[in-house]
Amino acid sequence: MSLQETIKKDLPAAMKQKDEARKDAIRVILGEFSRTGKKELSDDEVVGILKKLVKSENELLKQKGETTSNFIAVVESYLPRMVSPEEIIAWIGENIDFSQYKSKMQAMGPIMKHFGAAADGNAVKKILQEMGSSLS
Repeated sequence: MSLQETIKKDLPAAMKQKDEARKDAIRVILGEFSRTGKKELSDDEVVGILKKLVKSENELLKQKGETTSNFIAVVESYLPRMVSPEEIIAWIGENIDFSQYKSKMQAMGPIMKHFGAAADGNAVKKILQEMGSSLS
C-alpha cells in the first residue's frame, strides 16, 4: 500500500476515534495532495509534500515563539525513518570511491540516490565536508 493510500485510509479511523488533531492534519495533507493536480503520487512525492508541510509549520511556530505542534507530530508520523549519520558514513565507506570524483561533493548524487528521502541532504553534505577535511 502506498503512503498516499495509507494517509487516505487513516482519515476515517481518526474520525471514528474522534482524534481532532489527527483528522485536521490529515485533511491538510490530503488538500496538499489535491493541489498537485495528480491523482496518484509516488511515495517520494508524498514525502516531499510532508517535509514541506513540516518546514512551513516549523517556520510558523518560530514566528509565534512556540516549539511543539500536534500537526507536526501527525505529519512526521508518516515520514520514513531517517538514516543516522553512522549509517550514511558506513554506506559511503563501503560504496564510494572518492578517487573517481574531482571533488568529494560530487559523491553527493549517488549517496542521495541510494538513500532517497531517508537521508537529509544537509546532513550528507556535512558528512562529506567532514570526511573531506580528514582525507586531505
